Amino acid sequence: MLKPGPRNLITDVPGLTVGHATDEAAETGVTTLLCDAPWVAAVDVRGGGPGVRETETLAPENLVNGIHGVVLTGGSVFGLAAADGVVARLAARGIGLRLRPDGHAIPIVPAAVLHDLSRGDKDWGEEPPYRALGLASVDAATADFALGSVGAGRGAMAGHLEGGIGSTSLDLADGLMVGALAAVNPVGSVVMPGSDVYWAWPFEIDGEYGGRFPKGPVDARDPMPEGGRLAGLGRLSPGANTTLAVIATNAELTKAEAKRVAIMAQDGIARAVRPAHMPFDGDLVFALASGAVALPSDGGRQRVIARIGSAAADCLARAIARGVHHA
Repeated sequence: MLKPGPRNLITDVPGLTVGHATDEAAETGVTTLLCDAPWVAAVDVRGGGPGVRETETLAPENLVNGIHGVVLTGGSVFGLAAADGVVARLAARGIGLRLRPDGHAIPIVPAAVLHDLSRGDKDWGEEPPYRALGLASVDAATADFALGSVGAGRGAMAGHLEGGIGSTSLDLADGLMVGALAAVNPVGSVVMPGSDVYWAWPFEIDGEYGGRFPKGPVDARDPMPEGGRLAGLGRLSPGANTTLAVIATNAELTKAEAKRVAIMAQDGIARAVRPAHMPFDGDLVFALASGAVALPSDGGRQRVIARIGSAAADCLARAIARGVHHA
């Protein structure tokens, strides 16, 4: 039976660190994932209201082949400024692409936002805190990081429940590791109706999100949370609800192959949140690959990629439930 890595975090994939910066008064924050070198990356967007930066850079037909980090942030459109802080800090450390040997470092850092503007004191006038939070998140990056109501998950909600940051990993043996990181803020429900059992319960490993399981027939007829209450919480607005996710592996993938892994990983959201990918959501998945583990060049390569994508979906379902559990 497959098991998580030693931390059961995305940082079980060697070469990654994660940093949170949280503004408690505003009930918002930033979570930044940093790569130790330019990693191949792709993105798949399924939600109807995404808020993004530099995602088109990741398209397989475009030039840039590697990224230096990913920013997940609260704050809706204001939160995109967090990537400015991350880029500035990395450039000051000499991290980034160089168009010539003596040129300026140009960090490539895609970003995605979730909407948490209805929570906390957001009366920041012309100075939203996100650039400063981005700077702080880089300084806080480490292999061991907190889960729950921190960083980009500080103001998140999952249906009627507190949302948050979740992460998991899975050791596929043969040197392959897959991990997931999620900022969980969906309008859909992560638990079964009238229950505290997570939809993702079949994928749980070692009681990582409470060890709860159905004790009778499952009522899956109407998974949508009650609309009136959600409207009262300001949650039924385009882009107001999102599951942001990063999948990572140490496999050697092309951009097109990373895109396929991101597409497969989206099933993890559908397994853990009902319903998902709605007009109100900004759901998306980044997929990153370090290239440390070579894959076969023959027909066996596609089988390994399929295995990575399947594991990524399971990791993401687990990460979503784990984020709410810790919140």
